[in-house]
Amino acid sequence: MIRKQLAEVEQHIQAACDRSGRRREDVTLIAVSKTKPVEALQEAYDAGVRIFGENKVQELTDKYEVLPKDIQWHMIGHLQTNKVKYIVDKVACIHSVDSLKLAEVIEREAAKKDCKVNILIEVNVAQENSKFGISMKDVLPFVKKVSTFPHICIQGLMTVAPFVENAEENRTIFKNLHNLSVDIMSKNIDNVNASILSMGMTNDYEVAIEEGASMVRVGTGIFGIREYSI
Repeated sequence: MIRKQLAEVEQHIQAACDRSGRRREDVTLIAVSKTKPVEALQEAYDAGVRIFGENKVQELTDKYEVLPKDIQWHMIGHLQTNKVKYIVDKVACIHSVDSLKLAEVIEREAAKKDCKVNILIEVNVAQENSKFGISMKDVLPFVKKVSTFPHICIQGLMTVAPFVENAEENRTIFKNLHNLSVDIMSKNIDNVNASILSMGMTNDYEVAIEEGASMVRVGTGIFGIREYSI
């Protein structure tokens, strides 16, 4: 089932790229594997997936230990400062940096392990009270502060759009994040690359791609409905 659903997701990604005049290789698919057992991840791996996204540190580290070492792990969920030390040297990217305190802890823990950490800044574009993320107006000052941290590499922005029945309702959200990334890039700030846009999930990733997403986070579309009791 996973192989079949993965093929369908790939078709949709290609179609969205075709509609927007983009190359397929410019969009990275992150298989969101939270709550899924190792067997399901192995099945996705066997079907060609090498990039997985996890929401919880414990789950990520457990899977990291037993799955193939050529997997790229992305931390996409809210990250508590006391958990940073467990993943700084294991993840390809942390998508959910949403406070200066968190960035400072990532810097400190990365320095201890002598590694550099790629991060995305989580932006609450829709200004939802229930969502984490920095407000649009605060992103540039935040970027300027964090750009001075020697063990952190800012690679772009991330947002979690509202869950909507009609994906078109989120088009403006994605467009606004893209415009913000263009604005940041135009400032030419040292140690800052805002070219990665992590936006779009199972219900709206095609619209996100049309608006410039370079990473889409797809879980249900690949693995099916999640079992939250796990």
